[in-house]
Amino acid sequence: MSLVCVYSGSVHGVEAVPVEVEVNSGEAGKLDIKLVGLPDAAVRESIDRVITAIRNSGLRWPNTPITINLAPADLRKEGPSFDLPIAIGMVSLAPDRNGALTDGALQKCAMVGELALDGRLRAIKGALPVALQARQQGLRALIVPKENAVEASIVEGIYVYGVETLLDAYRLLAGDGHIKPEKLDRDAFFRTKQQYSIDFSEVKGQLHTKRALEVAMAGGHNILMLGSPGTGKSMLAKRLVTILPPMTEEEAIETTKIHSVAGLIDGKGGFVATRPFRSPHHTISDVGLLGGSSMPSPGEVSLAHNGILFLDELPEFRRSTLEVLRQPLEDGQVTISRAAGKFTFPSRFSLVAAMNPCPCGYLGDPARECRCSPGQIEKYRQRISGPLLDRIDLHVEVPAIDYRELRSKAVGETSEVIRERVTAARAIQLARFASNPGVLCNADMGSRLLAKHCVLDATSERTLEQAMDALHLSARAHDRILKVARTLADLDGDMSIRETHVLEAIQYRSLDRSLWN
Repeated sequence: MSLVCVYSGSVHGVEAVPVEVEVNSGEAGKLDIKLVGLPDAAVRESIDRVITAIRNSGLRWPNTPITINLAPADLRKEGPSFDLPIAIGMVSLAPDRNGALTDGALQKCAMVGELALDGRLRAIKGALPVALQARQQGLRALIVPKENAVEASIVEGIYVYGVETLLDAYRLLAGDGHIKPEKLDRDAFFRTKQQYSIDFSEVKGQLHTKRALEVAMAGGHNILMLGSPGTGKSMLAKRLVTILPPMTEEEAIETTKIHSVAGLIDGKGGFVATRPFRSPHHTISDVGLLGGSSMPSPGEVSLAHNGILFLDELPEFRRSTLEVLRQPLEDGQVTISRAAGKFTFPSRFSLVAAMNPCPCGYLGDPARECRCSPGQIEKYRQRISGPLLDRIDLHVEVPAIDYRELRSKAVGETSEVIRERVTAARAIQLARFASNPGVLCNADMGSRLLAKHCVLDATSERTLEQAMDALHLSARAHDRILKVARTLADLDGDMSIRETHVLEAIQYRSLDRSLWN
C-alpha cells in the first residue's frame, strides 16, 4: 500500500475540527519527506522528532520519498499533537517490516499525541475537544497519551485508549489486546470531584456582606465590595464558588474543554467539576484577561466560565484592561479576530470586584486616620469607568471586624446551607426564563423582561420613587434595584416583589450616591 489516511484533530478556539493525515509513499528514489497542509513551525519540526522516535522504537518506514498532507489544506495546523498520526502513517506503509495492521484499523479511530525522541508519548492540550469531535465523526476509538486518557474518557460513546509509547500504539492497531480502553465511572468520578476545601462558615461576622453575596450569586449579579485592608474581602470572594449551584455535567464538560485547550488539565484530575475561581493580578495585560496571541488561547474571562472572576484592588487595573470586560459581561462570550481566523470563547461568569475606599484604604475607618486628600480620593475612584460600573448590580461596604467577633466561638452558616437557598432561587429563574434563550438568571433580564417580571405594587412603587429622589439615583440604578429586588423575592419564594425587597435592594446601591454621584 502506498497511501494511508490517519484521522486526527486540531483545536481551534475551544472546539476541535477533524484533520486527515494523508501519508503517501512514492516510487523508489532518494529518501525525501515533505510535509504540506499549512503546518506551523511546531508541526514542521515534527518530522525530525518522528523519524528519531520511529527508529528508537524499533520500527521502520519505507526507504522512498514520502509526502505528508494535513487536510483540509486551508486550515492552519499548530502544535505537536500530529506527531503520533504522522508516525503511524509512515510505519503503516511498511507492513512487511513492522507487522500488518488489522483490517480497517485506521478507518475506525482517531489519534493525537506528541512524541519524545525515545518514542514515548507526551500529553497534549485539547484532548477533550478532540474526543468530542471524534465521536461526532462517528469513529469508534481514540488513541491518546496515557496522561490524557482520563480527560478524554469523560466522553461517552467512544473507546479511549491511553498509550505510553509509539510502539504500544502500533501494536494496538495491529490487534495486540493487552491495552484496554480507559474505564471511568463517570457519575462516581463527577461526585468525588465536586468538593471544596473551604467553607463560608470559616468567615467570622460580616453578616450583611454575606447576605449581599448570597443575593448576588442567587441572581447571577455582579458585585463590588468596598472596605479597608484586612476586612476579609478576598476571603469572602474565594468562598463564593462554594455557594453557587453544583455544576451540571454539561457545564463541567464545557468548562473542562476551555481548561484543556489552555493546557491546565493534569493527568491525575482530568476534569473540572467544581466552579472555577480566577483571580488575576492587577498587572495582567489585555490579552491575558481577554485571550489572544497569534493563535488565540483562552484568557482569564474564559477560564472563569461558569464560575467567578475576582478582581481585587479594582482601581489598580489599567483602565484599558477593564474596558475589555464589557463584551464578555454583556454577551457571555469573547470573539477574537486574528490573521489565523476568528475565534469565539465562552465567558459567562459572575464578576466580583473589591477595592479600598481611598488610596491609603482607611477612609471612614473608625480606628485609623485617612491621610488622602479629596483630590487623591476623587482621582482614585475615577479609575473605574461608568460603563463598567453600569454592569455591577450590587455595591456593598465591608466593615472592619471587631475583636469579639473575631474570637467568637459561634459558627456561621455553612456553604451547603447557603447553596441550597441559592440553588432554589436559580431553579425558579430557570423556569421563569425557559422560553427566553440566553437568559438564565435575573441579571440577564432586558427591558422587556424587566417590565414583565418586576411589577411593583403601589407601596413599593412609592418607596422606590422616594429613594430615587432622595438619593439622586440614576436610571441604571433603577433597573439594578428592580433586578436585585426580583432576586430577593425569589430567595423568599415570593411570586411578587414586596416593599421589603425593594428596601433591601436600595441598600445595595448606596455607593452610587456616596462614591460616584
